[in-house]
Amino acid sequence: MGGKVAQEEASGAHVSNEAGELFDMKLFAGNAHRELACRVAEYLGIDVGRITATRFSDGEIRVLVDESARGNDVFLLQPTCDPVNDSLMELLIMLDAFRRASARRITVVMPYFGYARQDKKTKPREPITARLVADLIQVAGAHRVVCVDLHAEQIMGFFDIPVDHLYAGPIVGRYLVDQGLHEDHLVVVSPDVAGVTRARALAEMLHSPLAIVAKRRPEPNKVDIVEIVGDVEGRRAIMIDDMIDTGGSVIQGAEALKKRGATDVLACCTHPVLSGNASQRLQDSVISRVITMDTIPIPSEKMFPKLTILPIAPLAGEAIRRIHTNQSVSSLFETWR
Repeated sequence: MGGKVAQEEASGAHVSNEAGELFDMKLFAGNAHRELACRVAEYLGIDVGRITATRFSDGEIRVLVDESARGNDVFLLQPTCDPVNDSLMELLIMLDAFRRASARRITVVMPYFGYARQDKKTKPREPITARLVADLIQVAGAHRVVCVDLHAEQIMGFFDIPVDHLYAGPIVGRYLVDQGLHEDHLVVVSPDVAGVTRARALAEMLHSPLAIVAKRRPEPNKVDIVEIVGDVEGRRAIMIDDMIDTGGSVIQGAEALKKRGATDVLACCTHPVLSGNASQRLQDSVISRVITMDTIPIPSEKMFPKLTILPIAPLAGEAIRRIHTNQSVSSLFETWR
């Protein structure tokens, strides 16, 4: 049984293209999330550009742009999600194709930035893979990058080109308000110290107090809960993070919150990575609902009844429109930040 998709709109009304303000703009997409590209194109009132992305007999990726891009402002939508290496390589090859096709400007729209968790050295002889990916994207020909809820905002500094960082929190916050989840007997919980800024912004939007789960990671995808900072007793807890991968952190955090007296626990995230059996673990956990975005395609076998999916297309589409027409993108989030 699958989760449900909630039809929510991003900030601002849909903008018609009747005036031809997007006449020299084109939106293309790879194979990582073509459904999202179609929804963004629908928001903008344009068609998705024609491109062929297949494989040669030996497995190498073959890309062919099937229409002229000369002199156009090209937006290339491709989250580098599972299969991460294939999605990334396909993106790099598409960038090279459009650079050689004489596009005036190429903006990469990455709703999900793969390898973002490898953003610093924590042990000797470790790579900083997020920086490597940023370098690859720039060398391949990108002029600008758009990302949604980066794992760490410092990743923006890995690029020498403009980066527009979009926040999905206001969409989640508006959904919770519409569901009546605000002010009374709520507490917003950050699952770790690094996510406090995101959680505080949601807490202010919901007029609720803030709590923090202090934890340590003995190794990747392993977590130990150390302490919960803040009063959660008798309150409905809303945990918010940038992603849910294996589900271990959010499930253990929810169990700790229940032991501290929380009456209910909801988990919210932007990127539903859902590795391995995460979907089943979340369904069987003490968490009552999981609210996420469609920045990553969720296959039917990973859907589960507790899951609610909110659309990111209106936000991504509005950011694309503003970039193309040289309007402010950051003004979308003035109250959120």
